[in-house]
Amino acid sequence: MEKKLQFYLKNLIHNGGSDLHLKSGSIIRLRVNGDLLKLGDKQMSHDELDGIAKAILTPEQYETLTTTKELDATYVLDEDNRFRLNFFYQMDGLSAVLRIIPVKILTLEELKLPSVITDLSNLHRGLILVTGVTGSGKSTTLAAMLNHINSTRKKHIITVEDPIEFVHPDKQSLVSQRGVGQDTLSFANALKGALREDPDIILIGEMRDLETIEIALHAANTGHLVFSTLHTLDAKETINRVIGMFPKEEQNRIRITLASVLGGVVSQRLVKTIDGKRAAAIEVMKLTPRISELIEQNRDYEILDTIEEGKEIYGSQSFDQSLLELYRSKKITEETVYEHATNPSDMKLKLRGIGSDDGGEKSSSDNKTVDIFDLKAEEE
Repeated sequence: MEKKLQFYLKNLIHNGGSDLHLKSGSIIRLRVNGDLLKLGDKQMSHDELDGIAKAILTPEQYETLTTTKELDATYVLDEDNRFRLNFFYQMDGLSAVLRIIPVKILTLEELKLPSVITDLSNLHRGLILVTGVTGSGKSTTLAAMLNHINSTRKKHIITVEDPIEFVHPDKQSLVSQRGVGQDTLSFANALKGALREDPDIILIGEMRDLETIEIALHAANTGHLVFSTLHTLDAKETINRVIGMFPKEEQNRIRITLASVLGGVVSQRLVKTIDGKRAAAIEVMKLTPRISELIEQNRDYEILDTIEEGKEIYGSQSFDQSLLELYRSKKITEETVYEHATNPSDMKLKLRGIGSDDGGEKSSSDNKTVDIFDLKAEEE
């Protein structure tokens, strides 16, 4: 059964996809440039998918899956291809999603990220949050930021992840990577231990609960540089989410703490490009005296304007400013700009100032079908 899974994963790689979707009673699908495309027309049965689970999971992992009805793990296809794996049950039976994890960690320059993100990576203390929906590239950006530190500074980096995604070899820094369930029982346990392990930089895969957030804030407040992720759309929502996790009587204290330790928020959205691929639209909020004042005084509604006003001085930028740059460089259409703009009516006025004729180009992914790579290999 594992050979079947490997066949599907090779198809994913062959088509340049990001995710493999397996669902009991449904046709296998690949996510390519943001679209879910069918791989052939054969439906996968529950027994087949259960057989795959038994073949690639340890007995302990399989027992956890059947008991808790979901499981996160890592699957290694070969030395060049690793995958983040999630099994879960739904009304039709078992399902699985495997996301490819690039072995090569791209640099900040290769990702063409705003230079202010390099500035955030060079901070010596504080909390840096990278946010966005699932699949927006948060892990890739974080990996590039850690790789920058690892390549340029002599520090001790500790990561706590569920599961470990990008593997960071020791370069200038010493990197200790811990996987929840594999190397530690929980994020909270690992973070409490990390503070006694002489870290300079701590990466938390995701701030999932109140205890994790509290420890992260404490670590940042005591002189560490802390990185983590949240499933929030922008800087304003991120600040509100962190503060809102705490009881009302503690929120003022947390707001004051956040105004002091929050180094910056990087928020990402992937948008369709003219050539059918995807590009990242990125909002970057860098902590400045003005931003700190707005957070402390609960004037979050002024944050977006302050981000835009700080573009020339601090390198910060809003989503709309990022979208305009993508449009000016002829990477995305006017329609895509409006679809993702924070304020479409304001964006329309801005576009009139630079001309809005995109030539009517359409994404080349329209009507695209997925290639089946070496189908006979599966049939045999």
